[in-house]
Amino acid sequence: MEVNKIRNELSIRGKNGIGFLQSAVIIWLIITAIFAQTIEINQKNIYMLYSTGLMFPLSVVISTFIKADWKLKNNPLGNIGVILNIAQIIYFPILIWGIIKSPGEAIMLFAIITGAHFFPYGWYYNAIPYYVMSPVICIVMMVLAMYVKERNLWLEPLTMAVLLSLLILWLYIDYRNKHSNISSPH
Repeated sequence: MEVNKIRNELSIRGKNGIGFLQSAVIIWLIITAIFAQTIEINQKNIYMLYSTGLMFPLSVVISTFIKADWKLKNNPLGNIGVILNIAQIIYFPILIWGIIKSPGEAIMLFAIITGAHFFPYGWYYNAIPYYVMSPVICIVMMVLAMYVKERNLWLEPLTMAVLLSLLILWLYIDYRNKHSNISSPH
């Protein structure tokens, strides 16, 4: 089987990972609410970390609801998606460092880690939106962090939720195009 055909099958069956991204939007909105509170920054960062525990169960529920195959069994590249997702966790020492040494920068570090980990999904799902939005998210979050004051840190997770929503929209269009190409005879 040709590699691009396998990748397009992943894209269609998994709906470009949109279920996981929709879960991420919800989590980044929760983080926005956390950072809008008038509690100490260290508490906000701890609650931010706790909120990430919702990611997997929420992703499974949303993927089931939108009928996206998140397991991608019987595809030779199916397990790579899990590996790519776990790779994000390897960057968590950077986030922990930020929480300890520079608490006001931790949210930016988390957003950049999240955005950067999307890049290889461009290859995995054969989807250009990941290739474009990954660096866009990283750059926007870095620039935003240079200008946002600590009392307005909630703008960073809110911006992340908006950028993820744009990525979802673009990936949905990509998915629909691929789906219609296999549905209609050439």
